[in-house]
Amino acid sequence: MTDARLSGRRTVLAAGALVWRPCPDGKDSIEVLLVHRPRYDDWSFPKGKLEAGEAPTVCAVREVQEETGIAVRLEQPLKTVRYPLDDGRRKKVHYWVARPVSDGDPSLSARPPVEPASVQEIDDVAWVEVGRARKRLTHDVDRHVLGQLRDLWDDGRLDTWTLVLVRHARAVKRSVWNRPGKRTAEEDEATRPLTRDQGELRADALLPVLAAYGVAVAVTSPWRRCVDTLAPYARAAGITLRQEPAVTEYAHAARPKEARRVVERALRVPDAPLVLCTHRPVLATVMAVVAQHAPGRLLRAVPDQDPWLRTGEIMVIHMARRPRGRVRVVAIEKVRPVLPKGG
Repeated sequence: MTDARLSGRRTVLAAGALVWRPCPDGKDSIEVLLVHRPRYDDWSFPKGKLEAGEAPTVCAVREVQEETGIAVRLEQPLKTVRYPLDDGRRKKVHYWVARPVSDGDPSLSARPPVEPASVQEIDDVAWVEVGRARKRLTHDVDRHVLGQLRDLWDDGRLDTWTLVLVRHARAVKRSVWNRPGKRTAEEDEATRPLTRDQGELRADALLPVLAAYGVAVAVTSPWRRCVDTLAPYARAAGITLRQEPAVTEYAHAARPKEARRVVERALRVPDAPLVLCTHRPVLATVMAVVAQHAPGRLLRAVPDQDPWLRTGEIMVIHMARRPRGRVRVVAIEKVRPVLPKGG
């Protein structure tokens, strides 16, 4: 999984995941997925180096499937790990919590085929109860990462679901598209498309990232620039875009409470990861709703001023259950999808 073009970097970039599941014997504990590398004779977590132009999120799900044969979706991020290598360089590994997905999961249709790791690279894969996993792991740095996972479990913050917020990709400027007298102002706005360069490229770049988070439900403003932002992923995953008029700019300006209700509902969909695509003016309301459910330690991660997100940028929100049916935000990520080389 090494790209020769990356070997000259002073920092080696890698990504992986701590894949978990409830203990199948009914025990009130969890199991984690470990791999054995014969070259080093060690037990570790599935991970690997980023390929050229690859996002860490995309690398993480690819490496897990290559090394274990198990397809996963990413959940909340763990702390990044850094350590020195024998050749003098440093390694930086991005880790996420992850869970297996079923064979029929829509996100799998949006991912490229994966070539399994050779037996010379990985010769054993095992689900290990989290307490025993600490003893099985070879390296202290991996035990430290495992400790993060166990803390989340003990604190009731491990079992989460995901909402992905997207600001639509770059659109054609109003001054270029709008035709006063030929269309109404709302018709102009509703039909304004993405630009053929950065806009469409950003929409395409979202596809592998949304697939990595296992997005199975897609909700969007019905205006063209939002629909076209999610369309590449929806086509690849074979899902239908659910259009929500309340999150257009005009509807939000007239009835912001309706937009708030859409966001509140989106935060409470634990069955499948959901993506919501909307417009910059609506994001002020979206962020206010998210902040209401976020503890103080996470408020700095919630954008609090215009433009909230750049065009084509993602904010990934991870939620967990609280007593009496409430939800709490337990982690927030901002992701700028990687454009294809030359884009």
